[in-house]
Amino acid sequence: MFDDLRDLYQEVILDHGKNPRNFGKPENFNRMARGENPLCGDKINVYLSIGADGRVQDAHFDGRGCAISQASASLMTETLKGKTEAEAEALFGHFHDMCTKDDHEHTDHGPLDPEAVEKLDVLSGVREFPMRVKCATLAWHTMHAAIHGDDKTTTE
Repeated sequence: MFDDLRDLYQEVILDHGKNPRNFGKPENFNRMARGENPLCGDKINVYLSIGADGRVQDAHFDGRGCAISQASASLMTETLKGKTEAEAEALFGHFHDMCTKDDHEHTDHGPLDPEAVEKLDVLSGVREFPMRVKCATLAWHTMHAAIHGDDKTTTE
């Protein structure tokens, strides 16, 4: 079972790392933040279009970084579309705990879409590589900053 999860983790990282979804600066967005991991040099910009109803209408990213940071950003942008800001924040909390805590299933972050959680859980393997956790969470910290109107964040 563990080997199957590791294989899936590697497959998803390679796919989204080589062919990131929602990559590039969109023409229209109303929230944006820059994120940086000074330890490895990963840099990412997250662009969100949030409607008057508080839902993420569109999410994009650009920047440079390792396959893990690119794959995480790609999965994040796919997952956020259609979510409310509260749901996006809950996913941020879940994802961060999933990458950093062994017992993350018992933490309540608010409303979670089970389908989105299942999609993101494939990246839980990053927890086995502590030096890569900041790579995986960079896009999520940057999205969190964008939602809160902060234009810059760092993993430090």
